[in-house]
Amino acid sequence: MKIESLKKKELENYCHKYGIKVQSKNTKQQLLELINKDKFNKITNAIKQGKQLELLISQILLISEEYASQLKIQIDLRKEEMRNDDTSHYLIYRVLGISSQEGQKIDEYQNIGRFLYNYAGSFLEEIASLCLLFNNPQGKKTTVKDSFGKKLKTFEIDFLDGNDAIEIKWRDATTDGDHITKEHTRVKAIQNSGYKPIRVMFYYPQREQAIKIQQTLETVYKGVNGEYYAGEQAWNFIRNRTGFDLKQILIDIADQKTPEKS
Repeated sequence: MKIESLKKKELENYCHKYGIKVQSKNTKQQLLELINKDKFNKITNAIKQGKQLELLISQILLISEEYASQLKIQIDLRKEEMRNDDTSHYLIYRVLGISSQEGQKIDEYQNIGRFLYNYAGSFLEEIASLCLLFNNPQGKKTTVKDSFGKKLKTFEIDFLDGNDAIEIKWRDATTDGDHITKEHTRVKAIQNSGYKPIRVMFYYPQREQAIKIQQTLETVYKGVNGEYYAGEQAWNFIRNRTGFDLKQILIDIADQKTPEKS
């Protein structure tokens, strides 16, 4: 999981699990630095030995297993909670032609869908960043100051690769017009910090309004000499930038875990 989101105790457990020596007095920031240093050393050693692809695939597998485990826990907990839910609203479902049994399945899958969407997005964004890190161990997540907006003080850069400020999205289906304003401000803040803004989004939205938002964002990025990649172009960007075919790696893992019936 994304280590930045872990609490201090969770970070300590993470370090113990992977053999990273820590002290009880270490702060959360110090623990993060130790983890990142350990990751940097492992990657650079793998590169020296020509085993970076082998290590990358093993890391992606490990991360996928952690995400899958946490997702199952969340789904099981929510199903248990839903057993005690008030189902009086099924009356309205029935008036609209949906049986109580169908309504129960719809509510259950709606809840599962929220968890799945969030976990799928975080997973893909994390491993895409990992590919970039394996290509440039000096790269990192960072922030830039917001010199233009009033609501936010900083904007996060998912991966700073040299002078390229790369934002990674698995999908962006928003239809909120304010999203354009926020992104425009973000792009200007990145440019003002001396970086080139690059947006990488793996799955393009399918609804008309959301598509228009993305088309506008593409214009915003290219208007400041930035770059915008979506859909197959995003997968190609990662492959061309890093030399790792992330999409094929994921296809191979998926075929091993959940093979599709022909």
